[in-house]
Amino acid sequence: MGTTAFGALGVIKQVKKARTEHDTLKLVDAVVSAAAIVTGLAILYRELKRLGDDDVLLG
Repeated sequence: MGTTAFGALGVIKQVKKARTEHDTLKLVDAVVSAAAIVTGLAILYRELKRLGDDDVLLG
């Protein structure tokens, strides 16, 4: 989770820099990086939810 947060901050900085420089390629790179972060978080959420469904104590 911590590395994902740092990655998200890096992507935000990358987007800001790409927009100020009007660099489309860097902007596309930042968007792809953001999509990777979102996908990773979605997979993590799914696995945690699945783990919770299997655990009797968590309900």
